[in-house]
Amino acid sequence: MAAGLSLTFLGQNGGLGHGELGFALRNTGSASCRTGGYPGVQFLDRAGAPLPTAPTHTTTDFFGHAPVAALELAPGQHASFRLGVTHGGESTAGCTTAAGLQVIAPNDTAMLRVTIPQGAYECRTATVSPLRPALSAYP
Repeated sequence: MAAGLSLTFLGQNGGLGHGELGFALRNTGSASCRTGGYPGVQFLDRAGAPLPTAPTHTTTDFFGHAPVAALELAPGQHASFRLGVTHGGESTAGCTTAAGLQVIAPNDTAMLRVTIPQGAYECRTATVSPLRPALSAYP
């Protein structure tokens, strides 16, 4: 399936010690594909090497509710997801700037990568929303 998918960074928002990063998968193939659930994620440094990443799957986070749903993406259609990160707090041990993200689509094994322009401050942990239909990671 990943051979027929592309990964895009949608942008980021933040406030009150929390940040949200939005990403989209697009079906670039010539046939519909079925997917749904949670993507696997790994933050990357500037050289593309993995950074410590501890993802937690959630349907409700600081930014709203995103229920798990089975999706069928026709050619050209998108599914999006968001990552929630905590910005610092009392301790910034283990925090760094991620320059990219590596993603494995649900029910797949191939890895997709995307850069995060200007980077994203992260502290190892991230909440991961399930894939949602459309090009917006917001509920």
